[in-house]
Amino acid sequence: MIESLYSFQNVFKVPELKRRVLVTMGLLIAYRIGAHVPTPGIDGHALSQFFDQAANTLLGMVDLFSGGNLRRLSIFALGIMPYISASIILQLLTVVIPSLERIAKEGEAGRKKITQYTRYGTILLSVIQSLGIAYGLESMRSPSGVAIVPHPGWGFRLLTILTLTAGTALIMWLGEQISEKGIGNGISLIIFAGIVVRLPSAVAASFTLIGTGELPLFLFLVIIAVMVAVTAAVVVMQEGQRKIPVQYAKRVVGRRVYGGQSTHIPLRINTAGVIPVIFASSLILFPATLTRFVPHPWMQAVSDALSPGRFTYTVLYCALIIFFTYFYTAIVFNPVDLADNMKKYGGFIPGVRPGKKTSEYIDRTLTRITLPGAVFLALISVLPDFLIRWFNVPFYFGGTSLLIVVGVALDTVRQMESHLLMRHYEGFLKKSKTRAVK
Repeated sequence: MIESLYSFQNVFKVPELKRRVLVTMGLLIAYRIGAHVPTPGIDGHALSQFFDQAANTLLGMVDLFSGGNLRRLSIFALGIMPYISASIILQLLTVVIPSLERIAKEGEAGRKKITQYTRYGTILLSVIQSLGIAYGLESMRSPSGVAIVPHPGWGFRLLTILTLTAGTALIMWLGEQISEKGIGNGISLIIFAGIVVRLPSAVAASFTLIGTGELPLFLFLVIIAVMVAVTAAVVVMQEGQRKIPVQYAKRVVGRRVYGGQSTHIPLRINTAGVIPVIFASSLILFPATLTRFVPHPWMQAVSDALSPGRFTYTVLYCALIIFFTYFYTAIVFNPVDLADNMKKYGGFIPGVRPGKKTSEYIDRTLTRITLPGAVFLALISVLPDFLIRWFNVPFYFGGTSLLIVVGVALDTVRQMESHLLMRHYEGFLKKSKTRAVK
């Protein structure tokens, strides 16, 4: 514990890292302040009653990812999900449209163009979602029969579209600033902040249930033990690696001898991290949000089918997590380029021919070890939802939020660790050194 405090103090001894940490904290505080600015034209008390009734439904999950902003219908009510949805769409289109694929391969200039297209897509999706929410709110009433929108009409709709779209654009900018000038992935940290800020209320809700007898104390302790075990399992899977041995042949350049040493390629069991969970959640929540707020029988049927705990939701959610695990791994890890670089510098895997055979071997190994990681993510994401429905535990104890919190925390600490080690300071993980699980 004392060693961890010393390591944390080292963060503020590195000027660049200190600046990045303070920038990140400042932007996250700004995000949380904006979360309390309400959208005009809403009866906040009636809306709060409505969400209390829908706490363990699809709207509860949407509210979770918006950091509680949807419950208050703040200017950040749409959250960061339109940006994530636009990113998914652009990445999928990059694979199937040759012109976008060429742009993506243009290096930094291409990346900036794709980012700009993503921003345009975010604004378009935000307008569509906010219009659907405005229409839906006009027809909704609280359990006591009070209208959520006292004065409906196009004035309210246009104001809601402008407010919510501007809020999403601001969140998008905050996330990009954190990624560029702060520490960690900005978009993931914004989702992380929205989940963590609800922890005190989750604990208070649990003690309230214990006090009323709805949640037995023994069962609560069992749930805490399960959460600790699941958290440990998530850490193991996030840090687990398969080490592929690599041997470099000796090369003589002038009077110097290069190579001749043995090393390894660390293939992570879960190369994609927590991104598949965020992508899958976003892809389900986008249509589900629209259908939930549109008062049409067919739309309501779709919304019910996509509600947590339903068979359709479970199958689709698991399939999307597994798909995005492989999809994102294929984007961030290219076995062909790795094999070509190894061949260029005289490296080879013992028993495997350099070049194409090496890339095929790496790809086959990565495909095999990615499957258990993908299945693990899917099971952890949906299994707690059933336990929550059976034992009446607050929804935000779900596996999806736990995966995001642990994954983002590990990624952020790992980046801080790299900054400290580059400047010869002891890091947070010096004992485990992000130990690989063989």
